[in-house]
Amino acid sequence: SADRPFEGKASLEKGEKILSVVAAMVAHHVINIETIRLEKEQLKTENTRLKSELENRYSFDNFIGNSNKMREVLQMISQVSSSSATVLIRGESGTGKELVANSIHYNSERNKKPFIKINCAAIPENLIESELFGHEKGSFTGASHLKKGKFEMADQGTIFLDEIGNMSLSAQVKLLRVLQEKEFERVGGYKPIKINVRIVAATNSNLEEMVRQGRFRDDLYFRLNVFPIYLPSLRMRKTDIILLADHFLEKYSRLHKKDIKRITTPAIDMMMEYHWPGNVRELENCLERAVILCNEGAIHSYHLPATLQTGTKTKTLPQSLEDSVARLEKEILMDALKNAKGNINKAAKLIGITVRKFSYKAERYGISYKDYR
Repeated sequence: SADRPFEGKASLEKGEKILSVVAAMVAHHVINIETIRLEKEQLKTENTRLKSELENRYSFDNFIGNSNKMREVLQMISQVSSSSATVLIRGESGTGKELVANSIHYNSERNKKPFIKINCAAIPENLIESELFGHEKGSFTGASHLKKGKFEMADQGTIFLDEIGNMSLSAQVKLLRVLQEKEFERVGGYKPIKINVRIVAATNSNLEEMVRQGRFRDDLYFRLNVFPIYLPSLRMRKTDIILLADHFLEKYSRLHKKDIKRITTPAIDMMMEYHWPGNVRELENCLERAVILCNEGAIHSYHLPATLQTGTKTKTLPQSLEDSVARLEKEILMDALKNAKGNINKAAKLIGITVRKFSYKAERYGISYKDYR
């Protein structure tokens, strides 16, 4: 040190040791700072990438469906996304209400801001106000610290209220105030908190009937029902079933590392005849199961769940063992002709029978090899 008297070589050695320790500490600190900086850069890059992925995932081009009803839905989503209007999404379970909510947010001007989702049916009635609006410290037993609610977290962005029909009447009053005044108080608080949030709600309940029964506030219903979007059930858009099935086949074949090229005609017929009470979600689950079970190049009817094969509405229940064998035999003959592109000699060779036997069975089941050329 400059302010210490020189004490010879021993002093220099001691000072060198001190400087070495200080240098090591400084170097360690510099390394930590650089590591933190790199981690922040990586997180920022990853965040940007994930946001870009979400925007691409929920773009209008990724909606699968060519039916008139789905075209109408897509047109409505496209029109409302550019506004800040409150949206009420109606439809049966499994029709894709959350997908529509995501699409509305990520195609709006708020897409860089928070998108907060909350399932009103999954939260106990005594906790829903705290979840939505937050609470002050000590406002009730167990409130050991201040907690921000979902609305506060979604400020400048979008909040998605799924299963809005399950919200308690007391929470409905507070939600109505948010819609009207754009402000609320935390549970146990007195200071109004101003927010700018777009509300997208969804339900599979009959809100009109709930209003008549006094279980849903009529003033809230009219506030939410600014821009309703009705999602059709899968049985109302049956022309989309094949498109959706092909999409899920490709998705789960890649996920489960299977080389499955197509779905056989009898399997498609079975899916087209089924009434799909679980809608698109049920169809997706059905295809994933079929892909897991399939060890061939095509999904057959016997890979489909029992609900499709024995349901009364499908009319696919075999009447006897003979019928079951005939159905499977016909399917195999058709698959062979498809793979052989209508060449009866190749088709017979594929399944290991003579051309004469193949022709006999094809004629028996009304199969024409010319249809496959």
